[in-house]
Amino acid sequence: MSDVRKKISVVIPTYNEQENVEAMTQTVTDIMVNELPQYDYEIIYIDNHSKDRTKELLRQICSKDPHVKAIFNARNFGQMRSPVHGLKQAYGDCVVRLNADFQDPPSMIPTFVKEWEKGTKIVIGVKTKTDEGKFMAFMRRRYYKLLGKITEIDHIENFTGFALLDKAFVDVVRGIHDPMPYLRGMIAEFGYEYVAVPYERPARRAGKSKNNYYSLYDVAMVGITSYSKVPLRIATFMGFGIAGLSVVIGLVYLVLKLIFWNMFRAGMAPMLIGMFFLGAVQIIFIGLLGEYILSINTRVLNRPLVVEEERLNFEDNTPVNE
Repeated sequence: MSDVRKKISVVIPTYNEQENVEAMTQTVTDIMVNELPQYDYEIIYIDNHSKDRTKELLRQICSKDPHVKAIFNARNFGQMRSPVHGLKQAYGDCVVRLNADFQDPPSMIPTFVKEWEKGTKIVIGVKTKTDEGKFMAFMRRRYYKLLGKITEIDHIENFTGFALLDKAFVDVVRGIHDPMPYLRGMIAEFGYEYVAVPYERPARRAGKSKNNYYSLYDVAMVGITSYSKVPLRIATFMGFGIAGLSVVIGLVYLVLKLIFWNMFRAGMAPMLIGMFFLGAVQIIFIGLLGEYILSINTRVLNRPLVVEEERLNFEDNTPVNE
């Protein structure tokens, strides 16, 4: 009877990573061949419609190595949807998800696998140090603290998605059709007990980061609107509070005017200040309400996560759109 080896799938999302894909492929291959020879493996790249030579290089890599597979999206579907779609296409006994820029160190894969073999279903990498600016690091810490207070699930601080996920959990993700997937939230909400492995996140090996303040804000709002109703409750309570305060202030002004009829002159300033204040509060909460409506609208439309243009080295190379 033949000994069937366990299979490790390594899923790597790419977007304009021409400087990194060849080095990443070689690095992961060396680790699997030299440090984890007892396992079968596959490397799955899911490219989010790169504008540089990334797709060309991936074609060359796939033509030379059958262990490397590639999925090319028809357009850019964002940094949340594309990686989750790639995860759903991996059918190994476990799946390692890491970025192509070497900020998620491939050298940690053997450590993750060792923990997995102990029976741990989810092994995650948690940053202890990063090269990002102080302001961004501060905002990230504040965001995780906020999520921890306004949601009922245990969001994982300093976890960027670098993880090993057992097939059992990947099957759970495969069964979830969410057009706005938040993988970190899924792991916290639907995942098994996990082991966190600390690491220092290095600078990018090459190329420029594709994240900007807007894209990070988008991810942050998906995390909040998907897992918390507290902001809407705050809006409701604040509305009641401001209404009650307005009644009290109105009564105070009425009493002062009745007592000091000729001496008390309130003028227009209090009215204008009150109008601007209430207007600002309304605009803020209308915007917040809009974020929730946008989230609901996207999910109701039930659009596919991505639309594939092409896939390489899969048993069935027919594009899968889900």
